[in-house]
Amino acid sequence: MNITASDVENGILTATVTIPAADVDDAIKKAYRDAAKRYNFPGFRRGKAPRPVIDRMLGEGAVLAIATEDAVNAVAPEILEDLDIVPVKDGEFKVDAIVKDHEDFTFSVDYKMRPEPVLSSYEPVSIEMPPAEVTDAEIDAQINMLLAYQVKFEDVEDRGVEAEDFVTVDIKDVKNAESLAGEGRAVFVGSGSMPEAVEEGLKGMKAGESKEISWTPEGEDAEEATVEVTVKSIRARITPELTDELAKETFGFDSVEAMRDAVKLEIEQDKQSRLPGIKESRCVAALAERLELEEMDEDYEQSVFQELGQQFLSNLSARGMSLDQWLQANRLTSDQFISDLHHQADDVARESLALDALARELKIEVTDEDIDAEFERAGVEDVEASKASFVTEGRMPAVRDSIRRSKACDWLVENAQVTEVDEVARAAEGEESEEGASEEAAE
Repeated sequence: MNITASDVENGILTATVTIPAADVDDAIKKAYRDAAKRYNFPGFRRGKAPRPVIDRMLGEGAVLAIATEDAVNAVAPEILEDLDIVPVKDGEFKVDAIVKDHEDFTFSVDYKMRPEPVLSSYEPVSIEMPPAEVTDAEIDAQINMLLAYQVKFEDVEDRGVEAEDFVTVDIKDVKNAESLAGEGRAVFVGSGSMPEAVEEGLKGMKAGESKEISWTPEGEDAEEATVEVTVKSIRARITPELTDELAKETFGFDSVEAMRDAVKLEIEQDKQSRLPGIKESRCVAALAERLELEEMDEDYEQSVFQELGQQFLSNLSARGMSLDQWLQANRLTSDQFISDLHHQADDVARESLALDALARELKIEVTDEDIDAEFERAGVEDVEASKASFVTEGRMPAVRDSIRRSKACDWLVENAQVTEVDEVARAAEGEESEEGASEEAAE
C-alpha cells in the first residue's frame, strides 16, 4: 500500500492512499463470499452461489460498494501507523469511486490534527518545592489538626463575636434575602456558610445585639440584599493545650516529644511517596504557562474531555458508585460537574501540548526498546502479541505519543531549578497577617 501525506494546513492533514490491485481483488472475493453466505439464492446452497448469480440478484455495483467499504476500513489503522499520527477526530474519508477487478484503488482521507504551538522558552523551568526534610511547621500543622478533633465550645458573654466562634442568630429578611431567613440559625464564623458580608458584620456583635447588614451578591443583574441579624448566643472555640498528659491519655504517646517524633516519621514517609508526583505536576504546569496559544482548539479539548470523562466513570464503576451517587455525595449538579471537567480538560490539553512542543525541540525519538518497556510496565504478559494487536487497531501511535511526553517530562523534572520553601510555615504566616489586618480594620 502506498500512502502519501500533505503538510498540515488549518489543522488538517490529507493522506492519499493507494491499495494494490492484489488487495483489491482479495476484498472483492471476500465481499462475494460474504454475500453468498448471507443471502439465499434459488438453486444454490448457502455460500455456493457464483458471482454472476449474485450480480444478477444483488447488482454488481452493490457488492463492489461493499468491497470498497471493506477495503478502506481494513487499511484505516495502517494509515495511522504508517504516518504515526493521533488525530483528534475520526478521519473524513473521501471515496469517489468503487473498486474494480485487478486495478489499484486510490482514495484520500482528511485528519483533524491537534495544534502544534511553540513555547516562549525551552529553558528548564523554575519551581518551588516543599523541603525533603520534615519541618517544625509541618509537624505543628499535623498536631494542630489532631487537636482540632478535641476542640470544645464554651459560652462567652464578655466580648463580641470573633472569627471561629460558633454563633446562634435570628435572621430576618429585609430585602432579597429570603433564603437566609430563620430563627436559631447556627453559624461558624469563617466557614463560608453565610455571605462574607454577613460573617464580617457579625464580628464584634455581642449577645442580644441586632444589626442590619447589606451586600450585593456576585453575578450579573444582582440586586442588593439586606438582613437584620440578632445574636442569640456566642460560643468560643477552645482548643486544648498539648501536654504530656493529653498526649498519653488521648493519643497514646508517652510524651509530647514522643508524639512529635511519631508525627514526624509519618510526614516523612508521606513526603517520600508524594514529592516526586508534586515535582512533576509543578514542572509540567510551569511549562504549560509558556505555551503560546491563546485559545484551545475546540475539537482537541473535546477529545481530552471525553477521555477524562471515561476515566472518571470507569474509576467510579470500580468503586461501585454511579455518577448520580457521586454528584449527590459532593453536592454538585451535573452542569457544575461538566463545567469543572471542561476546565480540567483545558488544563490537561495545554500541558500535553506543552510537552509535545518540548519533545519536538529536544528531538525525542521512540525506540522499539522504549515500546517494549512501556508494555512491560503495564504488566502485559505477551508483549509481542499485544504490540501486534495495537498495530492492527491503529493504537500504536498513541503509545509513542505517551512515551515521547514521558521522556520530555523526565527531562523537565531532571533539569528543573528548584527552590525549597516551607510552604506550611508560609501559609501560617499569611493567615496570621490576614488575622492581624482584620483586627486592625475592626478597630
